Amino acid sequence: MMKQIGVIGAGGWGTAIALLLAKKGHAVTLWARREELCQHLCKYRENTAYLPGVLLPANIEITSCLEQAAKAKDLVVIATPAKAVRLTIEAIKGFIKGDTIIVSLSKGLERNTFFRCSQVISQVAGNEDRVVVISGPNHAEEVARDIPTATVAAGYSLSAAQEVQEVFMTPKFRVYTNSDVIGVELAGALKNVIALGAGVCDGLGYGDNSKATLMTRGLAEIARLGIKLGAEKVTFAGLAGIGDLIATCTSKHSRNWQAGFALGQGESLEDIRKGMVVEGVATTETASILAAKVGVSMPITEALRQVIFEGKSPHLAVSELMLRDKAHEIEDILPLE
Repeated sequence: MMKQIGVIGAGGWGTAIALLLAKKGHAVTLWARREELCQHLCKYRENTAYLPGVLLPANIEITSCLEQAAKAKDLVVIATPAKAVRLTIEAIKGFIKGDTIIVSLSKGLERNTFFRCSQVISQVAGNEDRVVVISGPNHAEEVARDIPTATVAAGYSLSAAQEVQEVFMTPKFRVYTNSDVIGVELAGALKNVIALGAGVCDGLGYGDNSKATLMTRGLAEIARLGIKLGAEKVTFAGLAGIGDLIATCTSKHSRNWQAGFALGQGESLEDIRKGMVVEGVATTETASILAAKVGVSMPITEALRQVIFEGKSPHLAVSELMLRDKAHEIEDILPLE
């Protein structure tokens, strides 16, 4: 059945999802924040900044009007940076129907509240049972070009997650459902931190051994914090956990990897962030504060925070990580209960 869908955010991921849904026959409205981008998309039907060479079909309506993008829609997809989620939901909540499903593609933690994006959406719009999170190893560049991909739709309501699964699933985009919203969202947000570290590792000229170690121990940190906050252990072994971590830490499509690589090469954070949203930077600081608040050890995250915000030498940070106290691997990953 054709759905009326609004996609809020015309970056690479929002554009790719709008394209996926339109190809499936849904009536899609894509909202671009900047009028200049809106006019460019309308004229050329191509998001040249993020997805060059990918043309947008005629059944995608493009607008810079939030009311037009959100009003009377069956689903509204939020594809803005995490820091903009609250303002976006506040701006559109008056246009959303009571039974509209809100799908969050945003990955991050709100700075002052430590809320996951779905928590922000639920607090502002109400009715968390109509909020579903999509997360997984999903580079926009590949989804937009119909390269086979899998993802996870997580919701507090299984029926809402299953409806999103039905709407989004295609022969090239396989959607699994999950009820562990906490784990899926934390995995999606925190893997950006580890991807920054993977980029630093490559930028310093270290090898595969180093990056594999960082990714594995990074997953341990993500799992420790997630379990402390109520997530299920098994989620971190799935697509939203290790799957997304692998994709983001090993692909040059990843902006977090790109930013980390530049840091490792000695570039300044100010220069790196010009014209590029790097979700992992803010998440590194927020996650480090949250971990200390709830008593969870996240040494890689803390080391990255010191490199990014305090100017610590990446080489020194690596040396300090390597010389930490001896530990038992499995108990250090998932403490026995």
